[in-house]
Amino acid sequence: MDYSKHIQKAEEAARRRNYDFAVELYQQLLELDPDQGEARAGLRRVLRTRAETKKGGRFLRALSGAGPLAMAKTMRKAGKIEACLKSAEQYLANNPMDVDANLFLGDALEAGEYYKSAAAVYEFIAEIAPKNPEGLKRAGAMMYQLGEHAHALEYYERALEADPRDQEALKQRKNLAAETALTTRNSAHVGHSREQIKNKDQARSLEQAGRMHRTDDEWREELARLEERFADAPNEPDLMIAMADAHEKLRDAEAAFDLIDRACQYRRDSVELQGRRAKLQEKMLKKQISRADRAGDTQKANQLEAELLDMQVTTLKEQVSMRPGDAGLRIKLGQYFFKIEEYDAAVGEFQKAVEDPRLGREASFHLGGAFQKKGFADLAKKNYERAMEGSSGSDERSKEILYNLGSIAEGQGQVDEARALFARIFEIDISYRDVATKMEQYK
Repeated sequence: MDYSKHIQKAEEAARRRNYDFAVELYQQLLELDPDQGEARAGLRRVLRTRAETKKGGRFLRALSGAGPLAMAKTMRKAGKIEACLKSAEQYLANNPMDVDANLFLGDALEAGEYYKSAAAVYEFIAEIAPKNPEGLKRAGAMMYQLGEHAHALEYYERALEADPRDQEALKQRKNLAAETALTTRNSAHVGHSREQIKNKDQARSLEQAGRMHRTDDEWREELARLEERFADAPNEPDLMIAMADAHEKLRDAEAAFDLIDRACQYRRDSVELQGRRAKLQEKMLKKQISRADRAGDTQKANQLEAELLDMQVTTLKEQVSMRPGDAGLRIKLGQYFFKIEEYDAAVGEFQKAVEDPRLGREASFHLGGAFQKKGFADLAKKNYERAMEGSSGSDERSKEILYNLGSIAEGQGQVDEARALFARIFEIDISYRDVATKMEQYK
């Protein structure tokens, strides 16, 4: 079916700034054909433009109502892809710049084999988050899947600009660069990349590079090939990392951890490897905690939870020492300090992150919470108010800040101010915490 006239109609509506109508038209097209890549790309553009025109033209108008996203994740787990896509798009209609939600949508589209639509979503992510290597790698994989190998190579190159040590991007760039070079030299004689690559293992690797999902049998085959190579090069960290990937896909966290731990000995300055080792260790500890809970061994479970928390703090300290200017790591470390009630240490980390242009508001929110715990109400209020700057006031974080500000005013006996703050939440979400009860009290 030819959808070109319908797409032109949607584009015309967008040009006239009738964004709601354009969104409706694109959504109707996607209901008819979920893999209409042009419509999926158009929808992304219009949703972004509509969001930018709201409240002073800000790129993201955060809204309450994460219910559709939660429903989408539930449907994804149940294997109901169509319902998942519908709920995910419902959430993204109000939060079009949410990178993680867009990644989730792209993954769901791949699962449904809607590769053109998935490519459109990943290209959008590459546009709004040009430093996000995951989005760039997925865009590269989809370009390969669709036969656009030159574009795939470009995306892997960009992924390496964002993270020069990303092993997957390094591997695929190398393979694609070789394939592209061969295609250029032999295009007059050879029509298909499989004929251009004499090495069968490389051909198989390239074929699978364009697929985000492999079967367990494929991963076992890949692992066997890697182990053969590893026998000849037992000190090669790239092979250790690749083998760990396979073990993790096969749900063997212990084997993956052992390999990543060994790779860390060769690359002691890699924050990424340190973080991955920590995640695997965390996964193993959580399994042990779950087993202890099922066995009714509360003492063991509590001991393991304490061990987990200590490990998380230690890992973050190591990462911060390696990247002292990384505000995101500072905030994470501060959150862990907050969790173990080391509020002075938490304040110190949040204060070092507040001037970051991207994460300053997030750091201010957490700094406000730490000051509130320490009993410095004036400093808490100042940082909460800073974190609220530019917010629509209706997203979950804003409601949390308003509630905390209301609690501070309440504690200081400022009844009118407390009521005004709780009323702002009550207007948009009557079910938030005990706001309804508080408003009854303040009648």
